[in-house]
Amino acid sequence: MAEKLSEENVQSRLVRQPGWEADANNSIARSFSFTDHIAAVGFVVRVAMVAEVLNHHPDVHLVYNRVDITLSTHDAGGVTEKDLELAERISGMVGLG
Repeated sequence: MAEKLSEENVQSRLVRQPGWEADANNSIARSFSFTDHIAAVGFVVRVAMVAEVLNHHPDVHLVYNRVDITLSTHDAGGVTEKDLELAERISGMVGLG
């Protein structure tokens, strides 16, 4: 099982992940905006493929051209290395990593 990171560790690591923020629910989250719905859906599909390879699946909320992603390792009760790795890969998909 992955080990939950301290709040300080998460905050210091998020400095290198533009747009990602820690929230009150022991998770990290970020919103992405796209030109239209199809671009947003395509992004969600790419995220799903990476998540499957990593065997670590985000919470995804899609509304027209906006995608909200929340990452947390539920069995660890918070943010772990798995979440930070997935956040970095997701950011890389849109040229932010």
